[in-house]
Amino acid sequence: MLDHRLNTEHEELRRTVAEFAQDVVAPKIGEYYEQGEFPYEIVREMGRMGLFGLPFPEEYGGMGGDYFALCLALEELARVDSSVAITLEAAVSLGAMPIYRFGTEEQKREWLPRLTSGELLGAFGLTEPEGGSDAGATRTTARYDEATDEWVINGTKCFITNSGTDITGLVTVTALTEPIARSSEEGEFSSPRREISSIIVPTGTPGFQVSKKYSKVGWNASDTRELSFTDCRVPAANLLGERGRGYAQFLRILDEGRIAIAALATGLAQGCVDQSVSYAGTRRAFGRPIGANQAIQFKLADMEMRAHTARLAWRDAASRLLHSEPFKKEAAIAKLYSSEAAVDNAREATQIHGGYGFMNEFPVARFWRDCKILEIGEGTSEVQRMLIARELGVS
Repeated sequence: MLDHRLNTEHEELRRTVAEFAQDVVAPKIGEYYEQGEFPYEIVREMGRMGLFGLPFPEEYGGMGGDYFALCLALEELARVDSSVAITLEAAVSLGAMPIYRFGTEEQKREWLPRLTSGELLGAFGLTEPEGGSDAGATRTTARYDEATDEWVINGTKCFITNSGTDITGLVTVTALTEPIARSSEEGEFSSPRREISSIIVPTGTPGFQVSKKYSKVGWNASDTRELSFTDCRVPAANLLGERGRGYAQFLRILDEGRIAIAALATGLAQGCVDQSVSYAGTRRAFGRPIGANQAIQFKLADMEMRAHTARLAWRDAASRLLHSEPFKKEAAIAKLYSSEAAVDNAREATQIHGGYGFMNEFPVARFWRDCKILEIGEGTSEVQRMLIARELGVS
């Protein structure tokens, strides 16, 4: 029988992060959010807590935990604020995890201790202006210069989280490397395939340009930028993993990341419940608390149902990941359901709050602005449905 109850260690972590979110994040994040500022003070404290090292071994400066622990932390942070949660998610599952999964021992020793401590943030350079959901349509190129033993990178990436902060240390980018002709059984050569590789680009590398921050609808206290590479040279040793395996590597990273995003979305959905239950108990209309009205009670019941189901979905996917079982379909289900639950709950929470739900001083207004991107980032809802259908064998 499946048992999604937390063990003592995970429950202690959940409680610690929940207290941090309420005591440290909640009182300060509104000001950061409205001013569009990155919350360095909060991020430093998260680093001291070890949150950036949760799923990594102690030998690399990590906490020796697992991916489930990371997702628990993301859910509790997102119950209060998604900008802080996505900063952690992107730094760990997209920034540091590719190096841990696919890097050489030298790359791990060089980067992971600073990434797991929160001293530096890593970023994930996959999406391109003309690519969108088609991650395989990469146009950024990396040409190997044999004379200097370097990769020469040219291209543009967009919507890259954590890419322009004062503590960003690297961006791992996907790029087209030299195409390789494939031989057929008859000995003839077919047309070259698109060879996509992953390359680590440290910040400050000449030719690596970071644009100004996007003006976003939500996630206003997180860092998101466009990146450009113009004859950007990095050592050949910065190749991450096997040449030509970049696309496959990042598909794996995205599968894992969808569980993390599902946990984050679950936190937002639960935060909407938390705020709405509190408001319904104190806001009075027509001589009684609005929570006494059955219409409000039914909204709250449906919101709690969605958050609870989303939680079961991401925990199931995470459990499969930790047990080395296939989890692609379950991760897509969790990401799809939880993101749509977050959008539905944010809409209902705003409705319950009435006019106050439209005021930025109330957390639900921030939740409403933050939720929509969850149906887009790390694979749109349409892409998740395609993946689920493919796993069912009907695509």
